[in-house]
Amino acid sequence: MKTRDIARAAILVAVAVALSPFFIPVGISKCYPAQHMINVVAAVVLGPGHAVMIAFLAALIRNLAGLGTLLAFPGGMIGALLAGLAYRFFKNTWAAGLGEVLGSGVLGALASAWLVGPVLLEKSMAAGALVAAFSLSSVGGAIVGLLALKFLRKVNLWQPPSE
Repeated sequence: MKTRDIARAAILVAVAVALSPFFIPVGISKCYPAQHMINVVAAVVLGPGHAVMIAFLAALIRNLAGLGTLLAFPGGMIGALLAGLAYRFFKNTWAAGLGEVLGSGVLGALASAWLVGPVLLEKSMAAGALVAAFSLSSVGGAIVGLLALKFLRKVNLWQPPSE
């Protein structure tokens, strides 16, 4: 890893944690649109591996600080992975946003409802309710992430690879 990429990753983890107080409560879940924004930015700027690591570290710190739930792990990490893979494959930021919504909003929610809830939290969870909540959160966060990428490009802090 390059030093610059490590610094960028650390900044993105810090931003995700700093924005933790802004969440949408849904039952025992807390939906974080800021994490979805960070996932899209990290996936595009740093790639899928870094994006997953950033989502993991942000979820870990939020949980240790009492600001998150265990549902943050599958929700954030699956979305970050799919966003990064979608961007890598299609070279399109909108694809990264869609990957985030599919990964966090659908697959992350289902993993939370079917695995994390019953196994780790010992609570049954309505998959449909989590899909709706996670999807709403990830759509909003993905849109803000796409706007953030547009801003970063405009101020010359990030440029997409030439095609």
